[in-house]
Amino acid sequence: MTGDTRRLRAIFDEDAELYDRVRPGYPYRMFDDLERLGGVGPGCRVLEIGAGTGIATLPLAERGCRITAVELGANMAAVAARKLAAHPDVEVVVAAFEEWPLPPEPFDLVLAATAYHWLDPAARTARIASALRPGGALAVVETHHIAGGDVRFFADTQGCYERFDPATPPGLQLEPPAAIPQNADTDASADFRPAVFRRYEWEQAYATRAYLDLLMSYSGHRALPAPARRNLLDCIAALIDGRHGGRITKRYLTQLWVARRT
Repeated sequence: MTGDTRRLRAIFDEDAELYDRVRPGYPYRMFDDLERLGGVGPGCRVLEIGAGTGIATLPLAERGCRITAVELGANMAAVAARKLAAHPDVEVVVAAFEEWPLPPEPFDLVLAATAYHWLDPAARTARIASALRPGGALAVVETHHIAGGDVRFFADTQGCYERFDPATPPGLQLEPPAAIPQNADTDASADFRPAVFRRYEWEQAYATRAYLDLLMSYSGHRALPAPARRNLLDCIAALIDGRHGGRITKRYLTQLWVARRT
């Protein structure tokens, strides 16, 4: 894992309260599918990797799971612990999953919700397999920003990004859901059976301030130098207020894949 990756995956901890307030949750039916595909339910032992502020943890706790939630950031973990205080079967641990000592008793389910991509690709599959009982499941949740919603707005913002974020590829466009691949790196591992995929498309409307706050919960925006970030946000705010009546709609694709331990 590069030093830049380590820095970016820790940057969310700078404003945990903002992250918890603005980050969208996950579709309710996704947790229904987790029951069917991953065995989620009362008494299920769950290890959650990169639990953040508990956005996915709380729905699992409400379904009776016994959860160990491992989170790298102390501020993020503190918010999660506060939200989950009414659930005595949830333990929030401040640690990097790669360095956290695995307990002797394996888990029924390992969950990584919008966190799997931050783990070292060279080591994550084998370490997760070591954390699971035979027949246990790895569940990975990915959030994708896809074409849809206010299409004109997202095309217009490309100019803002190209002007103030030099890392922006020219002509970048949001992809349709059909272009988002269904890839599970566990399919190349003898430790797992082939993954099963489920997809959920949905939209969320944002007023100008709420959308800017959402952008500030993303690592790439937070990592920009302050003057460039301020100019980028001002440019986007001017588009929303000037061309879109102060409100835009964003379309998401939530993708779940579940792979069983052999």
